[in-house]
Amino acid sequence: MSFYDELQKLDWEEVTHSISNKTEADVRRALSADRLGLEDFKALISPAAEPFLREMAVKAEQLTVKRYGRTIQMYVPLYLSNHCSNFCVYCGFNCLNQINRVKLDVPQIMDEIAVLKDWGYKHILLVSGESPRLTPAAYYEEVVRAVRPHFSQVSLEVQPLQAEEYAKLVEAGVSFVCVYQETYHEGAYPKYHPKGLKANFRYRLETPERCAEAGIRKVGIGALLGLEDWRTDAFFTALHLNYLERYHWRTKYSISLPRLRPHLGEFEPKDPINDRQMAQLICAYRLFDPEVDISLSTREGSAFRDMAMHIGVTSMSAGSSTEPGGYAKPKKELEQFEINDARSVSEMAEAICAEGYQPVWKDWDFWL
Repeated sequence: MSFYDELQKLDWEEVTHSISNKTEADVRRALSADRLGLEDFKALISPAAEPFLREMAVKAEQLTVKRYGRTIQMYVPLYLSNHCSNFCVYCGFNCLNQINRVKLDVPQIMDEIAVLKDWGYKHILLVSGESPRLTPAAYYEEVVRAVRPHFSQVSLEVQPLQAEEYAKLVEAGVSFVCVYQETYHEGAYPKYHPKGLKANFRYRLETPERCAEAGIRKVGIGALLGLEDWRTDAFFTALHLNYLERYHWRTKYSISLPRLRPHLGEFEPKDPINDRQMAQLICAYRLFDPEVDISLSTREGSAFRDMAMHIGVTSMSAGSSTEPGGYAKPKKELEQFEINDARSVSEMAEAICAEGYQPVWKDWDFWL
């Protein structure tokens, strides 16, 4: 059995209806509970919870400080390649888009690393378009072995791989893998992913389980907010987290909350989520799981990210580029999506301190 089998037990429309029917009494019950269940989570992301946002935020901050202290873990994405064999209609790397395609070799990657080390980064996230022919697992293994001596944590956000390939990457030095389902609506999934390997809904969905089985220390999951009903996708993300923590409890987990951002193409979000709703969702995740890491990238604006430090977010990037080679030799036409928070690393660190928090550049060593 896998999470896919668990998913088949629930109907998307019924879950959507259940969330919309939650009441003020359901919300109050969830806020008074010491440990929340999935029905409580539904209540906290429902329209009925919107008047309780301040109360949710206070409790979310208390739980976060108790578990993480007043700290924000800093990481930086390094884009290795924008080659992609997928047809994702919402992505600037869509293989049909007429953009210059680049795959960095190790010397080019080391030029990027020199910049990032000078900025003070110790945690790096290696990102790539999904092109198994041009960027196979062996390529990532080579890159990881090259960059591993320079960082305390090496993370990966690339195409889904087999368990044995993840095991080799663990040996090379990978400790964290992010793989986002984009939407958990299996019926709608094909219209966003009409062709390419990413069109295989089940294979992607089961990737976190393969990561855990291979010994990946930490796995990141999430939905791309705006594709489908954001509340329903958020619920299925929480369901996924709950499943993974029950059956793969040796692994730690992270949730990301990416909102659709402008990119090359004309795709518009089906169900946009506004700032207040986004804050509600962050609080709901923190109240549901006080242990989970919650990450917020530079897709979000500076004012929102500053506020989000106080309601449950524990990990942020800064100074990010979404283009291969974008740190040493920036070329805007290669980027995956537009950055919203363009503050430099030093400016972000100052902002974190101004909010009463501490930027953390290194919180563990691989040998531990």
